Amino acid sequence: MSDKPSVLFVCVHNAGRSQMAAGFLNHLAGDRIEVRSAGSAPADQVNPAAVEAMREVGIDIAAETPKVLTMDAVKESDVCVTMGCGDACPIFPGKRYLDWALDDPAGKGVEAVRPIRDEIKTRIEALIAEIDAQQEA
Repeated sequence: MSDKPSVLFVCVHNAGRSQMAAGFLNHLAGDRIEVRSAGSAPADQVNPAAVEAMREVGIDIAAETPKVLTMDAVKESDVCVTMGCGDACPIFPGKRYLDWALDDPAGKGVEAVRPIRDEIKTRIEALIAEIDAQQEA
């Protein structure tokens, strides 16, 4: 177990929103925060429109693969951010849970994914600020 804070992003397919969120957190926080992502019903591949939208802002998530959500991933995370996975995410005492209502980029072109990407970036920047403030407290 690491002493640095850890964040788990969960969506149904782990192919769009959660992958973009993990990409932003890795990019913006560097190695200060451990990042995980998973899905309750993972897709076969990351959404190509999400990959392209992230590439436009200099973040490459093309090599990522959707992963299945496990109890261990939740147990090992300090913050669990769900994005439309409903009750599929297990709840453990002492964890912080955030539910981000974001449009699902599945089946959408890059033009429709850009505003979702930008909203995720804004939320990630706020999350990093909160985690940094807690670390300093």
